[in-house]
Amino acid sequence: MSRTIKRGPPPRRAVQKKRPKASLGDRIIARLPVSHDTLRRAVTWTVLGIGGAVAIGAATWIGIPGTVGAAIAESAGRAGLRIEQVDITGLKRMDRETVYAIALEDQPSRAMLRLDLTAVRERLLAYGWVADAYVSRRLPDRLLIHIVERQPAAIWQNDGQLTLIDATGKLLAPIDRDAMPDLPLVIGPGADRQEAAYQKLLAVAPALKPRVRAATWVGNRRWDLTFASGEVLSLPQEGAATALVKFARMNGEKPLLGKGWLKFDLRDPTKMVARKPGTDMNHAVPDDGSGAAIPEKTATEQVDDVVRATDV
Repeated sequence: MSRTIKRGPPPRRAVQKKRPKASLGDRIIARLPVSHDTLRRAVTWTVLGIGGAVAIGAATWIGIPGTVGAAIAESAGRAGLRIEQVDITGLKRMDRETVYAIALEDQPSRAMLRLDLTAVRERLLAYGWVADAYVSRRLPDRLLIHIVERQPAAIWQNDGQLTLIDATGKLLAPIDRDAMPDLPLVIGPGADRQEAAYQKLLAVAPALKPRVRAATWVGNRRWDLTFASGEVLSLPQEGAATALVKFARMNGEKPLLGKGWLKFDLRDPTKMVARKPGTDMNHAVPDDGSGAAIPEKTATEQVDDVVRATDV
């Protein structure tokens, strides 16, 4: 007796649904070294900041009172757009607290959108040490300041006061006599404004430049150079560079500095007068800018040598 076996339908295979292919933007975001939530917050704050700035700008353009724009900025500040951190870079000699105080001087609040970046930069540029300044926001709560400092080039002595100046004569900061840096000393009223011209003058005689200890601006018209070995060289009002080159040449051919001379005078273009002091001669460098000559004779002084070289 035959038996009929009924077979059911074959089992269905599970069909895997194809996942939609990730877009280029999603793939780029997935590779970023920040979480999706962090990126979303950053985008939100950026949009909010741009929107707030546009709103304030539009309010100003159509003539809505400034209090309305300020109210918008304050609202954004309460929402999180407020200065919580100030990052300052580029400082070498300036004090960080000074920069911080200048940047936020007279700031009515910490609302980020109320901060006038141009005004902050102008206040910083008014400070002696600052050659340039870059100010920017990093939303939602960081203010970035980068300072380019001026470089000290000399010390200006006037009325007994010592002040650091840069190569343009810009006043940087007062300094203590007991803590003077190793920089050239320029002396007398107006000498600070002559710093650029003074550096140009020294550049024509590079062999003498490191031997100059101080320079006195005499009568607001000419220089007296004092060398580290004690001698004073009086230069003329006109043709100072030419006279300095001639002196450098003479000193190179037959050393004059460090040989006991007191003063060399090149104010007359046709000759140089050089003098040596006696044993009782006191040598002093004037700093009053009056142009008074250093005494070349006293009652107890005997002039040892007078050298007159014509056509130097």
